[in-house]
Amino acid sequence: MKQIIKSLIFFLSLMFLSSSAFSSVTEPPAQASETSKQCTTCHKKNDSGIVKQWGDSKHHRAKVGCYECHAANKEDKDAFLHGKRGNEKYISIIVSPRDCANCHAQEVKEAEESHHAKAGRILGSLDNLLAEVVEGNSSFVTEGFPDGNSAAAVNGCWQCHGSQVKVLEDGALDPATWPNTGIGRINPDGSEGSCTACHARHSFSVEQARAPETCGKCHMGPDHPHIEVYNESKHGIQYASQKGQLGMDKSKWVPGEDFYTAPTCSTCHMGATKNQGVTHDVGMRISWNNRPPISIRPEVSDKKMDLPGQHVNWETRRENMQDVCSACHSQEYVDNFYIQYDGLIELYNEKFAKPGLKLMKAAKPLLNPVKFSNKIDFIWFELWHHEGRRARHGASMMAPDITHWHGTYEIARNFYTHLLPELRHLIEKARSSGEFNKGQAADRLEKTIDEVLNTDNHKWFLGKMSAKQAEIRKKATADFKAQFEK
Repeated sequence: MKQIIKSLIFFLSLMFLSSSAFSSVTEPPAQASETSKQCTTCHKKNDSGIVKQWGDSKHHRAKVGCYECHAANKEDKDAFLHGKRGNEKYISIIVSPRDCANCHAQEVKEAEESHHAKAGRILGSLDNLLAEVVEGNSSFVTEGFPDGNSAAAVNGCWQCHGSQVKVLEDGALDPATWPNTGIGRINPDGSEGSCTACHARHSFSVEQARAPETCGKCHMGPDHPHIEVYNESKHGIQYASQKGQLGMDKSKWVPGEDFYTAPTCSTCHMGATKNQGVTHDVGMRISWNNRPPISIRPEVSDKKMDLPGQHVNWETRRENMQDVCSACHSQEYVDNFYIQYDGLIELYNEKFAKPGLKLMKAAKPLLNPVKFSNKIDFIWFELWHHEGRRARHGASMMAPDITHWHGTYEIARNFYTHLLPELRHLIEKARSSGEFNKGQAADRLEKTIDEVLNTDNHKWFLGKMSAKQAEIRKKATADFKAQFEK
C-alpha cells in the first residue's frame, strides 16, 4: 500500500515552493500564489478536468487556488507530503468545513448547527442496522475495517449521510470511507459536514447548489421523496418549464426582486428574502419535524441533539418560511396552506402514529426481541418510515398524489389489512403456546386492539361509524348527486 501511495504521489505530483509552511487564506489574496500556480501546472497534465472546473469558479477569480484550500499542518491526521522531490508540501485530500471556515465562517457555523451536519450520526441507528445486518454482512474488509463492514451501508447509507473518514497509517484514506461527500461526513479533523455535498468541487457553483436536482441526490425515494414531491408540485412544474428565467447564477437572488417564476429547495429553506439573509441551517424555516414515527416540533428534536436550534421555537421558524412565501403569495393563501398542512399532520399523528405505537408496545412481549426478525417489525417500520413520511412530506410541499395515494391510502391499507391481522396472529400464536405469561400478554394486546378500534377514528372498521360521520357522508353524497346528476 505504501509503495502504491508513493508512486501516485510521484506521478501526480504538485510543484510546490520549498519554503512556505502551512498557510490558509482568510480573505481573497491580492494575487494567485506561486504555490497554487505550480499545482495547476502539474494537474493540467494529469487532472485537467478539475483544473478547468476551478478555472470557471469564483475561487479562481478571487485568486484562491489549490494550496489555499488543501494546505495542511504536519500534525494533521490526514496530512501527507506531496510534490516534486525536494520541494514537497504537506496537504490533505479532504477540504473540511473547518478549512472552508477560514473564509466562510458564518456559513460553516450555520451548517454545523444544522441537522445536515449531524447526518453522519446515523451510524449505529436502526436504519443502519438494516444496511449492516438485515440487508448486508461483514464481508467488505479493508485495512480500516479488518473485521469487515457491510457494502450495503458503505455504498448506500454513508454516501448520503456521510461516513467517518478513516486515515490509515501511511496517510491514505480507507476506501470504505473515501470517496464520500455525505452531508454529515465526519472528517479526520473532527469537523462534521461536507460543503461539497451541495457545492460540488472544484467549481463550487452557486447555480448548482440552488438546483433542486442537487438536493435530489439524497432527498428522494420511498421514505423521504422530497424531489418527487417537488416535481409533482406547482413549484416543481414551474421550475421545469421556466427555469431559464430564474437567473440561478446571480450573486443576489431574492424572490420577488430577482426572480418571480418558481422557488427551488434552496429558495425556501436557505435563500435570502427581502427581510432575511441566506442561511445554511436548513431547519430554521421548518415548523414540523416529520422524520420520527410521530411528527414533533423541530426545537424538540434539536434539544435531543443538543443543537442551538433548541432555543428557536417552531412559531419563529414558521414566520421565517412564511416570509419566503409572501414574495409570491398573499397572507390568506399562506395561512390557509398551513391550516391544511397542520390538519394532515394531526390526522396522521392521532389516527395512525399514536395508536400504532401503542399497539406495538402492547405486542412487544409476544415478539422475538431481535429487531426485524418479526414480520410485524417490517410492517410497522414501513407504515411510519415510508408511507407515513410520504404523506407528511407530500402535504408539506403540496403534492396531492404522493400525500394521498402513496401516503394516507397506503398507511390506511396497511394499518387495517397488514398490521391488525398480524397482531391478531400473534395473539392466536401466544394462546396456543399454553404459556401463562404469553397468554396474559395476548389478553392485554387484544384489549388494546379493542380500545383503538372503538375510538372515533376507527369505529367504521367495526361497522360502528358514528352517527355524526354517517350524516356527513350521507349529506356529501346527496349534495354531489344534486349538483352533478341532472
